[in-house]
This record gives sequence, C-alpha cells and structure tokens, in this order.
Amino acid sequence: MAGNLTIDALLTEGVNRLQGAGNRTADDVSTHTLDTELLLAHILGKNRTYLKAHPEQTPTPEQARRYTAFIDRRAAGEPVAYIVGYRDFWTLRLAVNPAVLVPRPETELLVERALALGPAGPASVADLGTGSGAIALALASERPQWSVTAVDISANALSIARENAATLGLTRVEFLKGAWFVPLRNRQFDVIASNPPYVSETDTALKGATLQHEPQIALASGPDGLSAIREIVSAAPDHLKRHGWLLLEHGSDQATEVAHELVARGFGHVRSHRDLAGHWRLTEAQWVAPHEDTLK
Repeated sequence: MAGNLTIDALLTEGVNRLQGAGNRTADDVSTHTLDTELLLAHILGKNRTYLKAHPEQTPTPEQARRYTAFIDRRAAGEPVAYIVGYRDFWTLRLAVNPAVLVPRPETELLVERALALGPAGPASVADLGTGSGAIALALASERPQWSVTAVDISANALSIARENAATLGLTRVEFLKGAWFVPLRNRQFDVIASNPPYVSETDTALKGATLQHEPQIALASGPDGLSAIREIVSAAPDHLKRHGWLLLEHGSDQATEVAHELVARGFGHVRSHRDLAGHWRLTEAQWVAPHEDTLK
C-alpha cells in the first residue's frame, strides 16, 4: 500500500487484501470491513466514526506502513484483539495477548445471568478459568458489594487479569492460580461461573487461521469437548452454598449433554439459554440439599 493513500483507499485495499482469493460473501465483506476499520482507527488514535466522516484524509506514510503490517498479520489469521492489544467486553476495555482467549460477545450472557441469579446484597462469586479476567471483572464492576475470586491455571493469564483489574481500579478481585477448584479448598460460593474449554480436541477448527493463534488449553477439552465441564460439575456441589448457582458456557450443540450431567449430579432448576445469535450457549443450575425438590 502506498503511503499517500486516503483513509477510504486504505480501507478498500485492506478489505481486498483480507478477501484474497477466498469467497466474497456479504458476511465476509462485512467482517473484513470491520477489521480494517478497527485496525486503522487504532493506528490513527480515532474511532470508526471519524473514518467515515473523513474518508478523504491522508494518513502519514508511517501510519500507512503500520496499517499494512497490521493487515498482513490479520490476513495470516491473527485476531484483531491481539494485534491492537485489547478487546472491549461488557463495559470494559481489557488488555489481551496470546496467553489468554479473546473474550467473545456471547460470553456476556454469562455475566447477565450471574447478575440476575446472584444475591442483591453481598455475595461470594468464583470465576473458574478467568483468562483475561473478563467475567470476574465485569461482575465486580457491576456489583461492588460482591466478593469475586478468579482462578486460572496459567500464571501468564493471571498476570494479564491482574493488570486489567489494576487498570480498571477493580482491586477487590482475588486472583488464585490452580486448576478449577484446587485453590478453593474448603471455600463455598453463592455463584460459580465458568467459560471452560469446550471444543473437541479432534475438531479441525482448532487448526483454523484464527483459533491456532489462541491458547489451546483454553479451547480444547477431551474427545467430546466436555471433560472440563464434567470435572467442574462433579466438584461444584462441595463449593456451592445452599441454593447457590453454577453457570457454564458451552458449545451450541452441548446444551442437552451439559443439562444431563447437571441433573445426574443432583442439581435442580436446570435451564439453558440462547445467545443473541440464537445458539444454545449457557446452562445454569442450582444446588439444593439432597432432600429438597430437584425439579427442573
């Protein structure tokens, strides 16, 4: 890309580069347009509205060079969030890097349901597999009276999560290193939320251009993708207060199996929810004492 191109010309060339020789469906063009706008806006220190309002402006040669390099990285499959170093989630801007999964919009459903089910007053909440801290920090930002504990097995992920907490001023969140409930021995919570890995380890999508850049430990979980979920469901009752809630994000084709696992473990009020795209994305369940009604 030449260094004397206008904003409009740079965006057009960027979309063409991302399209390459692939299919040019409407969805592809829309996605690539968004990607190019996000990358150029980041370089210019502006928002996307500015790009649309000033298409005739000419970025500097150095800005054009950086943009070209960013487009090349995106064309190779690297997520936009890793390229710019952040991702917006809920009402928060979170730093991200390849040590953590890029927070997805559909995971905001987990935050919504935790807020709806959790106590109105003080409560203890755990986020298992916190990654960038997205769920824990979103909950802490909405419920200052809640005590939030975030767990992750990756020291690098916890470093990013702690950085995000400090940047956002959410210093009340506790971060612990370990697998699932291991660092939570003898502790119980009102709400336990988790977006665990739920992709089959044999799924070819893991080798796709985008997912191969993200941490596999945060994506794949056993032959059917449910190993981590089963482990969490099995251990959760020991860490839930009476009438506490467990919320699990999962794949769009896993709701029935996840619900089955929860019912078999003795949970009640098992419900699955669709995300904004209409996919079954989350299943919630309440822990009740053995003698209580476990009607779904």
